[in-house]
Order: sequence, then structure tokens, then C-alpha cells
Amino acid sequence: MKELKRRIDILVLSDIHLGTYGCHAKELLQYMKSIKPGVVILNGDIIDIWQFSKSYWPNSHMKVIKHFFKWIGNGTRTYYITGNHDEMLRRFEGLKLGSLRIENKVVLDLPDNKKAWIFHGDVFDVTMQHSRWLAKLGAIGYDTLILINRVFNFFSERIFRKGKLSLSKKIKESVKTAVSFINNFEQTSAGIGISNKFDYVICGHIHHPEIRTITTSEGSIIYLNSGDWVENLSALEFTNGEWTLYRHSEDKTTSLTGETDEDDVDYNTSQLFDNMLHEFNIMRK
Repeated sequence: MKELKRRIDILVLSDIHLGTYGCHAKELLQYMKSIKPGVVILNGDIIDIWQFSKSYWPNSHMKVIKHFFKWIGNGTRTYYITGNHDEMLRRFEGLKLGSLRIENKVVLDLPDNKKAWIFHGDVFDVTMQHSRWLAKLGAIGYDTLILINRVFNFFSERIFRKGKLSLSKKIKESVKTAVSFINNFEQTSAGIGISNKFDYVICGHIHHPEIRTITTSEGSIIYLNSGDWVENLSALEFTNGEWTLYRHSEDKTTSLTGETDEDDVDYNTSQLFDNMLHEFNIMRK
């Protein structure tokens, strides 16, 4: 008997970073196979073109791409909002391919005449604007830290019988400038959203999942961030008029065991994906 999938009106995913060692593609695929979204928002940094290498593209990463295309093929309205790590796709802004749209930002009409302003958020990053090479160097260092973290957690769980620890999260939480950056990012995006009369502002980029109301002298807005699939393994879900944060670590309903390829697309589409990945590699050069 086929298990029923949980229905979601709107799904927001960001900062998956497919093509990097830090990406938790297996866990993401597990989550994707457990839900049935009506609208999908891919809010930037889905494929990490900055660090993409043909030498590292596991099958699990390909399966995530195939599942996205399965949703698109079934008519699920899907918006791909470009981020900084996949900024090369910005040249395709406005492209429509079936139910897929590539955009730099999206405004969604929600029930009760409410509007959600959705964008990745790298536009607020001073490092991105003025020192792109430094941002790319930082991305490589971040990926290296994730690798070190995996080795650390292997020994922590298998030998010392202790739980997992996110070194990158600990570093960010302990460095005052990082905490200040996150707060400034949230306040800036909320302020612009309020001035434009939006009810929600939805971002990615900073890998910090959040839902909270931000109030300024001009008004208030609900700020949301979908987090990432490197550290937090999180997403935003909108169902029955309410936004909630999904966290994989708190999900007790799904399991990685018994995973099958029944949702994979056909061989010809797989070949198309291989060609697409080849083009991404050329674009990076």
C-alpha cells in the first residue's frame, strides 16, 4: 500500500548547495518524497555553481534534481529564484518552461489579501557587492569546515557515543559580528518589506531558519527564512493560511530506510540532466 503524502500549499526551500560536500541530499530527498506541494519556491543557491565540479556529483544529488523535475512535469507551479551561488542563472530571468519560472524575486498573493515578497537576500550582503572573490573564498572555507565537521561527528557518535555538533553554527553563534550581521539582515529586509506594504518577507542566504514579527516605526511585518540543507536541514511550509518551519531533526515520520527509485524520471531526461550539468561546468570557467 502506497503511503499518503502530506499536502502543503506552498513549499519554500533555499540554500541546498547541490554539488558540495555539505549538502544533505539524502535527507532532502526523503523529505521531498513525503510531501505533495501545490507551489514550490526554490529560493536561491539550489545548485552551487561556484563550487560545482563534475568529479563530485553523487547520485543522491541527481535524484533531488530529478524529483524537482518530476514535480514540474506534474504541473506543480515552481519558481526558481536565483541566489549568489547560482547567479549565472540570472541571465535567464523571466524564462518560462512549462510550470517552471526563473525569477530574481517573486510576490505571491496569499489568502485574506495578504502578499509575500520572496527573494534570496544576497543583495544585502556587502561582501557580495564589493568583494565577490572574497565571498567565493569564504564559500570554499565553509565547505572545508563542513567536511571537518563530518569527521568530527563520526568520532563523536561512533567512538565517544556523543551527539552531533555543528561547528559552523557554534562559530557563528559565538562571533558577535556574525550575530550582528544576521540581525541587520533581518531588520533591513523587514524594513523594505514594510515600506512596500507587504505582509511577509521571505529570504534565504544566511542559513538561519526563522519566523518572527519585526516592528519598526513604520509598521510591522512577518519575517521568514527557510534556512538551508547544509546545517539546519529546514524548510518553510504554508498550509491552511499558516506558515511553519520544517526541521528534519524534529521529523519522526520519515525514514531513510527502504528508499527506492520509483520516482526517478526516464533515461532520456537523465541524459538531459547530464548535459545541463556539463553546461554548468563550462559556465563556471
